[in-house]
Amino acid sequence: MEVSRRELLPNVYLTAVETDKFKSGVLSATLLTQLERSSASPNALIPSVLRRGTATLPDMSALQERLDSLYGAGMEPSVRRKGEIQLLSFRSSFCDERFLPGHEELCAPLASLLGEMWLRPETRGGLLRPDYVESERDKLVERIDGRVNDKISYALSRLLEEMCCFEDFGVSPLGTRDSAENIYYVNLTRRYRDLLATSPVELFYCGAMDADKVASHLTEAFLPLPRGEIDPELGTDIRMNTVEAEPRFFEEAMDVAQGQLALGFRLGKCMEEPDYAVLRVLNALYGGSVTSKLFMNVREKLSLCYYASSMLDAHKGVMAAIAGIRFDDRQKAQDEMLRQLDELRQGRFTDEELHSAKAHIASSLRSVGDTPGGLEDFYLDQTLLGLDYGSDELAALVEDVSAGEVAKAAGDIALDAAYFLRGEEKA
Repeated sequence: MEVSRRELLPNVYLTAVETDKFKSGVLSATLLTQLERSSASPNALIPSVLRRGTATLPDMSALQERLDSLYGAGMEPSVRRKGEIQLLSFRSSFCDERFLPGHEELCAPLASLLGEMWLRPETRGGLLRPDYVESERDKLVERIDGRVNDKISYALSRLLEEMCCFEDFGVSPLGTRDSAENIYYVNLTRRYRDLLATSPVELFYCGAMDADKVASHLTEAFLPLPRGEIDPELGTDIRMNTVEAEPRFFEEAMDVAQGQLALGFRLGKCMEEPDYAVLRVLNALYGGSVTSKLFMNVREKLSLCYYASSMLDAHKGVMAAIAGIRFDDRQKAQDEMLRQLDELRQGRFTDEELHSAKAHIASSLRSVGDTPGGLEDFYLDQTLLGLDYGSDELAALVEDVSAGEVAKAAGDIALDAAYFLRGEEKA
């Protein structure tokens, strides 16, 4: 597996993974933009609208017919958030040319189609089609409303909204319902053009083709990309201190049978020069694995919750822990979750616990290379974090993490906010 990175056009970069490991390949194009409350929903809507049709393939039927002719290739939009950067993508998956009759090349036509998806949408009078915008807008509103159906995900998103209410990190990558409802084809067209002119673009390829050939195909496909003034401040605002001197508490009532308790932490001074291997191990020890403190103690030993886990956003310097609990156990569960974090601060964990956490993270990192999609997401992460080593190198760093490094990093962590989703009181 050989990984290379190069600039094809101004602020247009290609990361290419040359490998014959897979029977399928991946080609993607991602626009990076600052996540902001005013533009999150319009940004999130744009890939879905563009997926409805292009200048030469004006509707989804024509587009699907073209993909079918390329041996059933896919071309799907996605919207992601990494820290306070919103990622708008099209990703194509396709059969590797080695397994096609006559080794027919798919990379060139798919690169061309990828460029057309971003640069030559189906329009009416130079504007995005009103019917496409209205249809996809309604679907976006449904997706935003549908977040409440997954109570774990909903509780975590509500925690971050309240905890980071003065920061763009509190904004969902889909934006808000009010913002989505007020999107119309004229203002969305304006936003689309602004994005093309001002967004850095990350291209990714994984497959057996020579990286130089891939670069040539993609350069030709994206040559018409308009380039304006690229935002030099694109990035994430890392706040090391809590918003207030005392942790804030937020509560919401809903018709639920199980409470959801979510705790939000700032990682503190360790984010001045973050060691991402140490932070991954810390999270795995706390709640990010089945041998973690939260799982083994709060759930298994004390039976204070139905499940418990933690997750880390290394881009933002934030960690969150969540537990499904009985309504009356909120304070007990919160106290115990905080006590387990204090155990890490004091270095009170066994060599076996540390080994299990490191093995869990190292294994997950090495499995990144098992799928082209996993590699794409990993290298996007690395780019935004400013890192240049591969998953195996990061796994080796994880295996070298010491107990003292974990305890030192944990010592900086502070609870910033807690959110509790409880049941409604019965009359």
